[in-house]
Amino acid sequence: MALMSPRPGVDMSDAVERSAGHPSRRRLYPWIVFALAFALLLSDYMSRQVLSAVFVPLGQELDLDKGQLGSLISVVALMVGLLTLPVSILADRWGRVRSLTVMAVVWSLATLACAFAQSYEQLLIARFFVGAGEAAYGSVGIALVLGLFAPRVHAALSAAFMAGGSFGTMIGTAIGGVVAVHVGWRWSIGAMAVLGLLLVAAFKLIVTEVRVRRSQYNGPGRNKNPRNESPREADDVTSTDVAPEPETGELPPAVRAPLSSLFTNPAVMCAYIGSGLQMFMAAVMLTWLPTYFKESYGMGVDEAAGTAAVFVMLVGSGMIVCGCAADRVSRTDTTRKWTIGIAFCGVAFIALLTAFRLETGPGQLILLGIGAFFCAGCSGTAAATVASLTHRSVQASAMGTLTLANNLLGLAAAPFLIGVLADHLTLLGALRVAPLVYLPAVAAMYIGYRLHPRGVAKLRAVTAGVAR
Repeated sequence: MALMSPRPGVDMSDAVERSAGHPSRRRLYPWIVFALAFALLLSDYMSRQVLSAVFVPLGQELDLDKGQLGSLISVVALMVGLLTLPVSILADRWGRVRSLTVMAVVWSLATLACAFAQSYEQLLIARFFVGAGEAAYGSVGIALVLGLFAPRVHAALSAAFMAGGSFGTMIGTAIGGVVAVHVGWRWSIGAMAVLGLLLVAAFKLIVTEVRVRRSQYNGPGRNKNPRNESPREADDVTSTDVAPEPETGELPPAVRAPLSSLFTNPAVMCAYIGSGLQMFMAAVMLTWLPTYFKESYGMGVDEAAGTAAVFVMLVGSGMIVCGCAADRVSRTDTTRKWTIGIAFCGVAFIALLTAFRLETGPGQLILLGIGAFFCAGCSGTAAATVASLTHRSVQASAMGTLTLANNLLGLAAAPFLIGVLADHLTLLGALRVAPLVYLPAVAAMYIGYRLHPRGVAKLRAVTAGVAR
């Protein structure tokens, strides 16, 4: 039998793109996109946080104090915070897949430059570009992923995606510490850069704008009560009902909601603030635990990094488990995402406030583990709430705004502020104060809970305006 081949005049790449339209492949493709986007997110945080594992040898070689070391972490988060929204807006228009590819190339090359830095100033500039490259990856990446799945799994997916930051930190910290002990801190950083370049090459080959658009979720449950779904539809979280134009195979252009809708919804604003503040303590754990274990427990660099990696893993695991729990308890009442988020913050506050006031030992480690598990537990609920209260056409920009809040209020502020406080109070003294940030975080979430009905009404008004 003769081998089958494309018809004359039909490009092979076009044939491959059209094969993505098969129903079974449509259901698989969103998970492939999620896996690749998640892998790049791991690379993002491995490149960002590997420095925390090598603070001691890095500080000794370049003669840096804790404030300067903290600034090398904070400058990345600061750039992410400042550039996230404009880059997210650009990605909504230019293409999310193209944008993600460019971002990963930039941060990987900038990380490689960090490995060759000979002074604090050179390292700071290179870290500046790491932050510029990573600026909107989290927001654009999660918007890309959520667009492929049913809303009823958005909190779990958001939590899993955001937990990638913790897992990336864990892997980067553990590997970075081991490599630094054996071949030096520069090799630790260089290894992260090479991994990032390999992953972005795979992403570029497999994920395309056309395939993603054809796999967009537009089935039952979008802006509807999931209880209205049939059993078959409820089980298929990646089903699509998007008809491409017959001549071009492209989807018709979407009408966009105004960007002002990102800031005029009161419940969404509370989600931004609450999420950003609860990320402060998560950033403290990700950045300063290796140094804390070395100073307070007398561990070596590799042992301290490995121990800290266990707690960072708990942070990421907690984000996923808490996101899944939030999805389950809020199926019949979406406002429960607010209340369970408040509960997560409360547990973390009590556990961490107590832990840093105990003597070193098993009791402190157990409470640190509990606090780490819940410290970023409402990240997924905040992202899902923002997604549910913003128009689909500007969701990447909405996630960009959420990332802006997470970075300015948490990820950028925490490493630098705790470093400065540590120079004046000792690191332990600074860590004892840090959990107090949960108090305003809980206040913001409670206000958001009270304003949720107004947020839903605002979204309906925006949707009606776009439909006109």
